[in-house]
Amino acid sequence: MKDAQKQIIAFMVSLAFAIAASANFPVLFLSVLWKDCTTRGAVIGGFLGLIYSVGLTVVSPAVWEVTLGNPKGSAWFQYSSPALFSMTIGFVGIWLFSILDKSEQAQKERAAFPAQQVRSETGYGAAAASDH
Repeated sequence: MKDAQKQIIAFMVSLAFAIAASANFPVLFLSVLWKDCTTRGAVIGGFLGLIYSVGLTVVSPAVWEVTLGNPKGSAWFQYSSPALFSMTIGFVGIWLFSILDKSEQAQKERAAFPAQQVRSETGYGAAAASDH
């Protein structure tokens, strides 16, 4: 019983890391370092990373076979952790939907990037709260 509990805890920790790596990391990384990242691209790419990380986890052997009781070898996704694939989907989704975003809001966000970069790297200009 204790071995099963340890396995479940280890699986839940790996799932949390896979979701964080797929949904949060691409958004944080590209929003800070890429001047063409837009809110629309970040939201869609983050959701794609989230959906694929959870979806691929469900169809992996750890859930599909062990938890759901399907026959061994019948899992649709053969890897135990989806992070490598779902994180890539998150990055590509952010890139694609940011590039395709030609809205006025996207233009404003791109124009505001240099000031945001100075504040994030130096702290200059961040003494007071910003007006949204």
